[in-house]
Amino acid sequence: MGVLPSNYYDFFGIEHRLDLDLRDLERRFYALSRQYHPDRFTLKSAEEQQTALDATAILNDGYRTLRDPLARAEYLLKENGFDIGEQGSKNVPPELLEEVFELNMALEELRAGDESARAGLEEARAKFIAMRDGIDAELKAKFAEYDGSRDRKVLAEVRGILNRRRYVWNLVNEVEKELAGAAA
Repeated sequence: MGVLPSNYYDFFGIEHRLDLDLRDLERRFYALSRQYHPDRFTLKSAEEQQTALDATAILNDGYRTLRDPLARAEYLLKENGFDIGEQGSKNVPPELLEEVFELNMALEELRAGDESARAGLEEARAKFIAMRDGIDAELKAKFAEYDGSRDRKVLAEVRGILNRRRYVWNLVNEVEKELAGAAA
């Protein structure tokens, strides 16, 4: 069987791109699943059995990562030497400062029992979901730009957009959690 590539793109035999044909990825996943299925190696050497198990692990992790555009972008960033650790940070993107301040005030009011804050939080949730959708469209355009240019500057922009998206999505989750908790 030989040495297995640990890089997901290489394992699937596809180009290192941000925008992928998901049907092609799925076809490759099923073909590789059949090729490396551990049941096909029960009568083989212990080394070949282990290789099949290793291949199955890479296959499943790779498929899970590459089929999700955000996970794929993070993976490609890591593969290109970008540190993506800050994406979970609490640093407020400057363009969101005012909205975050208002959101935090409304959250505190709701937590203090002021039900009138609920309407403002519903509105904020809708605003942040729309913002996330806009960020997703921006990401899609940057994916195409990177795939066409392979420019590291574009990857750096993708990283910044992913950071902003994660921050916005965390805000949506926080609002939904508070709205659900207050309703209970």
